[in-house]
Amino acid sequence: GISAASSIDLLCLSGAAIALGALLFESMRSSITYALLFAFYYSIYYFGQTFMWFQWDILLLETGFLAILVAPLWKRSSAQPHDGVTLWLVKWLLFRLMFASGIVKLTSQCPTWWSLTALNYHYETQCIPTPLAWYAHQLPEWIQKLSVVGTYFIEIAVPFLFFVPVRPLRLIAFYFQVIFQLMIILTGNYNFFNLNTIALCFSLLDDRYIAKACGWKYDDKDSFFDSIFGKRVCRIVSRVIAALVMIAMLGYTVRYFNIYIDFNAGTVASSVGFSLDQFTALLHQVVPYTVYIGVLSLSIQILKAFYSVLTDPPTYSRFISLISTAFWCFAAVIMFGLSLVPYSVLDYSTKDVIWPVFHRLHDDIDHYSVPIVNSYGLFRRMTGVEGRPEIIIEGSNDVNSGWKEYEFYYKPGSPTESPPIVAPHQPRLDWQMWFAALDEYKNHPWFINLIWRLLHNRKSIVSLLEKNPFPDEPPIFIRAKLYHYHFTGWSEETENWWTRKEVKTYLPAVAKNVSSLKEFLLHTIGMHYRIVEDAPDEKDALSTTLRAIRAFLGDAPPMPLLMSIFTAAVLLLSTRYIAAAVQRDERGKKRKADKTKTKGD
Repeated sequence: GISAASSIDLLCLSGAAIALGALLFESMRSSITYALLFAFYYSIYYFGQTFMWFQWDILLLETGFLAILVAPLWKRSSAQPHDGVTLWLVKWLLFRLMFASGIVKLTSQCPTWWSLTALNYHYETQCIPTPLAWYAHQLPEWIQKLSVVGTYFIEIAVPFLFFVPVRPLRLIAFYFQVIFQLMIILTGNYNFFNLNTIALCFSLLDDRYIAKACGWKYDDKDSFFDSIFGKRVCRIVSRVIAALVMIAMLGYTVRYFNIYIDFNAGTVASSVGFSLDQFTALLHQVVPYTVYIGVLSLSIQILKAFYSVLTDPPTYSRFISLISTAFWCFAAVIMFGLSLVPYSVLDYSTKDVIWPVFHRLHDDIDHYSVPIVNSYGLFRRMTGVEGRPEIIIEGSNDVNSGWKEYEFYYKPGSPTESPPIVAPHQPRLDWQMWFAALDEYKNHPWFINLIWRLLHNRKSIVSLLEKNPFPDEPPIFIRAKLYHYHFTGWSEETENWWTRKEVKTYLPAVAKNVSSLKEFLLHTIGMHYRIVEDAPDEKDALSTTLRAIRAFLGDAPPMPLLMSIFTAAVLLLSTRYIAAAVQRDERGKKRKADKTKTKGD
């Protein structure tokens, strides 16, 4: 068989081809397609180990698994009764993601989140900032504090609007979440995470909104209240309710975060107006109620699905539809119950309201490390308060002089280099370097293997770097130093984006000889360490072809490559839809002409 590296290449190329096909061809948007994509990405996730263990990877896997349930088994032209039930699971995932991300910022007891100063550090200390992050970092502190309050409002309060029966409130929640994600995209390179979250937000929209936005015809059937009070009255009432709810939510936000206008300073002051004990007590009350809200909301969707089936004429098709609806509703209940287990980490008392069978089932699934339901909590604690830690790797042929820096493509290195724009691509090595800087090298085995490969100029590793100061012959020695980076300020007369200060030696100079490196590791870490050798290149046709494709694509910058593929797909889709619209228009004109001719005859 082929090597693990070639297998991953094959999975990546196959998955990209299938995903592109699903984007272009409606017939490919089926459960089978998404099951293949889930299996491929799970395989990459499993073999990628520490390089794939990010929250956005498990979020993509959970989203992909839900796509299997939401998508049709095969191509169909009409909606099914259970569609609202399976789509509800996507909304529930969005709720768990956002609500948990807001809660953990406070339960972590991070001083910066409680003092509303987290964004004073976030923009310069995040993994890979964008150029706009530099400008956001320069904003006055009172705006940074208000931004933290806004983060709490969007992540903790707004998600409750996902389940309300008032349509304008769900649309408001949609816009809040999408704008929030767009702001994150502008100031940070978080790969596909924000795009994935925006995709989840579409579960908050209804067919009427999407049809109107796309210019499609839509049969706007009267709801129960529409038939009693009339559409116009119901829409006015719903907008009034939405306005009152938003005023109340903003009022409570002002109250609990002590927001007031300081006219003397010309600022808006804010501070947390509650204690950790008060917040914990409130959490004990609220989290179980979120479970009850989920149960009620899902039950309503299930009842609507069965009502839709049972009101159809009694035929064989209705019987099949009833069986299908029962199956998908059962699957939705299982997924919801499983999701409550990781969700309950927000408040362990919530475990008491979860049926024990879901705990056992979740443990069985977790035993096989299949992340179809997960717990979330982004930016739990703010790191780099004293300065952004960065590892700078250097090489030399003389241990006492001549040290030269290795430069990475995306992570900060030279203070003169501007932050990049790289999302939705995620440079995994650059990200891992950020995490390694927060800890000691002995806790990151991959870092030692990286150093060993640099000592031997391994092409597979050197190609991941922007500049190799030893292109012809590898250095005899390599070391790593830890620096603290800070953004430069408005008032500084410099063209540099960063300032940096050396903190300590991260990894002492190690020699090229493998035995001496192992002796060094044994002496410093107190353990034998295995250096993983590169596997020899396979000579079979498939492996050779995969290496050629990798070499060809590896020369292309990731961001332009991704955008080129996506733009080409969008243009093809647009061309198809325009052509179809023109054909429909021509058919309509022909039918109209035929009717006119018939009347004339």
